[in-house]
Formats: sequence, C-alpha cells, structure tokens
Amino acid sequence: MDDAPEAQQGFHFDPSLPPGMPVMAPFEEMTDTLEAEDASMVWAMEMGDLFPNAEVRKLREDGISTREGINYQVQTNPDLVPPNVKFEIDDVESPWVGDRKYDFIFCRYMIGSIADYPKLIRSIYDNLNPGGWAEFTDMSGKYYSADGTLSEEHATYKWNNMLMDTIAAMGGESRPGPQLEGWVHEAAGFQNVVHRKFILPIGPWPKDPHYRELGLINLIQILEGLEGFSMRTFCGVLGWTRVQAEVMLAQVRNELKAVHAFHAQFDIHNVVAQKPFEEA
Repeated sequence: MDDAPEAQQGFHFDPSLPPGMPVMAPFEEMTDTLEAEDASMVWAMEMGDLFPNAEVRKLREDGISTREGINYQVQTNPDLVPPNVKFEIDDVESPWVGDRKYDFIFCRYMIGSIADYPKLIRSIYDNLNPGGWAEFTDMSGKYYSADGTLSEEHATYKWNNMLMDTIAAMGGESRPGPQLEGWVHEAAGFQNVVHRKFILPIGPWPKDPHYRELGLINLIQILEGLEGFSMRTFCGVLGWTRVQAEVMLAQVRNELKAVHAFHAQFDIHNVVAQKPFEEA
C-alpha cells in the first residue's frame, strides 16, 4: 500500500477507535510509546499532545532495510508536530536494535506489508516494559455483503480477490485481522487479551446515520488509493498492461460510486494485550 496518495497519508480515520479515544488499551499514563503503521501520522501527534511527558515514536513500515532510520517528518508541517514526537522509516520485520523498552506499542493496518506477523508480535512483546500494553488493529481484507448483493459477477469482487491473492503470492499477509487474536496468544506470553471486531461499510448505503458516515469516509479513502496500490500489484506483479488495469479500475469505480449497486463491507479486528509484570 506504499503507493497510496500522500493525501491519504495525512487522513486519520480509524473506525475501531471511539471518537476522542486514540487507543483502546486501558492505561492512564506512559513514558514511551511506539506506533508501527503504514499510514497516517496524525495518531502519533495526537498521542504526543495527550501525553506531553512521553516520547512518541512512529515507525512507517517500509520493508527496505537500506532506508532504516530515515526521518520523514518533512512530509508534514513541522510546526504541527509536538516536540516529543519523532517520525522514522524502518523495517519492523528486521531485528530490533538496542535495549529500549516501551510502555505501549500500537501496531495497525500493516496488511500486505508484513510477511511474518507472529515474528513481529514476538518482537513487540520483547520490546515492551513489564506491564506494558500492545494494541493491534488490522483488516480482514476480503470484501463481502451480508445480504448477498455483492457477487462474483461484480468487478469489485473480482478486483478485491485478485488483489488479496496477489499480495499473498508476494509473501505478504492479505487477511491478518481474523488471525490477530490467535497470533497474540500463540506467539508470545501476553495476558489480559481482549479481541473486538468491527464492521466497516463501503459507501453510504447503511440506513444507520453513524454507519452511513463511516461508509462514506471509507469509500473516499478507497477511491483515493485505488489506482496507487492496484497498479503496483496488477502491472508490477501480474504483468498487466496499464490499459488493462485502467479498464478494470474504471468498472470498480463505477460500481462503488453507484452506492446501492451492492452493500459491500469488510471487517476490522482490534486486539489489546498486556505483557505480564513478572514472566513465568
């Protein structure tokens, strides 16, 4: 998803978090926090404002070890960045260097960027202070409709399945969300594990005003990023021509903008877990 437009990088939208709550983890104070995410920088700035005595580091997963340590704070207005917030590009799947520990590590929306999620979860566990919290949020990746209106005949269905299958063939994890809880239990010694699942509509088709608004915002994000991550996958991996990809994307856009052509949605999973104060 690294080719998504820069506008999307600055857009903070996380339906797994209630309004006004930057995290679900039940802590009151912290000293050091780390966010690993392949998207917006806004969350780190919000946390920096909320916890002025903490140092907040945000790692943007790049998967390119030769670029480790590059500061990408220039992508946002420096005047808006709290002094206790730092931005870096790093490869979170490589060994974590140093002995620094964190009170809270937030890992979210790494779909397609991580080849070995259990390894990443173990690294997060190892780099938490005793009693520290970790929070994981990610998508299922697969579009579906509860009422059967999204079918195999739709271009959106075909596009989504090809995208997920290609990500998996490239070695990325295309459906991490449903597996998060199991990985957290199996990969490390976390306790107090809490799993929540959220349904996110695609488009303003729900009758409920809250979900209608979520669906509209989600649709805008998908449409903005559609060409970027699709071209890289279909042309760069599957060998499609640009014209072939553009034809499919035009069909997908038309279907998504039709709003009531189908009632598509996908799931988001949130898992909160604590490292024991004393390990067995």
